[in-house]
Amino acid sequence: MTAVRAVAVYGLALLVIRIMGKRTVGNFTAFDLLVALMLGEVVDEIIYGEVPFAQGAVAILTIASAHYANSWLSYWGHGFDKLLEGTPTVVVRDGQLQRKGMRAERMNENDVRAELRLNDVDDLEEVRLAMVETDGQVSVLRQDWARTLQKGDLEPNGPAKRRARA
Repeated sequence: MTAVRAVAVYGLALLVIRIMGKRTVGNFTAFDLLVALMLGEVVDEIIYGEVPFAQGAVAILTIASAHYANSWLSYWGHGFDKLLEGTPTVVVRDGQLQRKGMRAERMNENDVRAELRLNDVDDLEEVRLAMVETDGQVSVLRQDWARTLQKGDLEPNGPAKRRARA
């Protein structure tokens, strides 16, 4: 009986995750993580028979519906996105560590430098802006002079020439 319940719960959970979209299995936001934890707990209780299958299915579908509503409210905007998902935090601006942002994200200098290295940056001076995004990833924008040259940069009417004329 446990095996049958496990297969049924697996099918239901797989269906719900596919409907909820890629973000559910990609980089977690706080709400994605919450949903994953809650689904894990409900699935466990259904598989071991502590909760009737129908009751567990209602709980899974309710959690999925709440997550779906949260996604739509965030997409819709009007301040809901900031309230529900937070805002990015600046940790480096123009080559300078931003201690206030680092403190808010509980990152020390070693953490910031490690994240920069993961983004192929080895010198703070190269960084125009580094931010901890709402999913916890650090995005890095380099100074113009620190960007890798592209073929178009060397062409007579490439981006460098257009910027110089502007």
